[in-house]
Amino acid sequence: MNRRRFVAGSLAAGVVPGFAGAEPAGFYVPAEEVPHERTIMQWPVSRKVYDDTYFLDTVQATIAEIANTIADFEPVTLLAGKEHHAHIRRQVSEQVALLDIPTEDLWARDAGPITVIDDQGNRAFRHIQFNGWGNRQTHSNDGKIAERLARHFDLPLLPSPLKGEAGGVEQDGHGLLIAHESSWIHSNRNPGLSKEAVTKALLEAYGAERLIWAPGVKDQDITDYHIDSLARLIGPGHVLINLPDDPDPYDPFHQAALETHDILKAAGLTIDVIPEPNRRRVQSEDFVASYANFYVCNGAVISAQFGDRETDAIALNALQTAYPDREVIQLNTDPLGEIGGGIHCATHEIPAGT
Repeated sequence: MNRRRFVAGSLAAGVVPGFAGAEPAGFYVPAEEVPHERTIMQWPVSRKVYDDTYFLDTVQATIAEIANTIADFEPVTLLAGKEHHAHIRRQVSEQVALLDIPTEDLWARDAGPITVIDDQGNRAFRHIQFNGWGNRQTHSNDGKIAERLARHFDLPLLPSPLKGEAGGVEQDGHGLLIAHESSWIHSNRNPGLSKEAVTKALLEAYGAERLIWAPGVKDQDITDYHIDSLARLIGPGHVLINLPDDPDPYDPFHQAALETHDILKAAGLTIDVIPEPNRRRVQSEDFVASYANFYVCNGAVISAQFGDRETDAIALNALQTAYPDREVIQLNTDPLGEIGGGIHCATHEIPAGT
């Protein structure tokens, strides 16, 4: 199944577990580049999602390579049912810890909880509820990952009225969010909630002050065009965006990308543009070739390369400029692009607390 192809098919507010009274104020989601305690990843196993054994093996090998690469820089905890641990251990290094939390798919960015922190370094998980991208994919295990991780790490799980995915919103850790309306203001995630209500809930969930919306693309891929495969906040009000050199006027994703760029520019943000690859290894129309879908960990930036020597080099240089004190490592993650995602989609940071 391809995430770029349409596929058919809460906690109440009040007393928060882990706190004596109502939820305390002051929690916010920090920028991705703050020091991490660990990275969370998920092991893909569901035959309802992957009916091709060879392709599943290929995707699993890609997840193992990403986990091993990140583990050279910070601890990695890989979620999987215990019955899969022996098989996984043969593919990952000893620096990758295995945690017995069952999964269906690999998209830890979306299924995993959002970590919030306050000025004293206290942490909690924010429970934006994952419902399989609007009930388009099985998620009986993935939909429970946030609460299971909260129990495992003994962190409070703070409620939110929202259903959605962290890949659908970008934050700079300094009060700014950017997002596509198509991923949030949608009847399959937040029916009955107005744009104003979703905006308010996202700002509260992230502890942010400002949200810039762009329309995005609705019902053309399973994510409804997550922002993290197009534009990333690499500093306060500073965006790195991945655009085609020769936009197709009939491609809704190309046209939406240009519209997002213009909206962010009009909003006064600093924008760096990097091109999409022109001569990539995989030529499928649905393939997601996003240099923007990188992950920042302690001491490194883990990014994709697609076989276009010119644009791979441009992306490498752009990321090295954005993160001069980190090593930039490019990996061949084509199997993730074939199912509509990338490295950022497959990872989720837990920032260090006190």
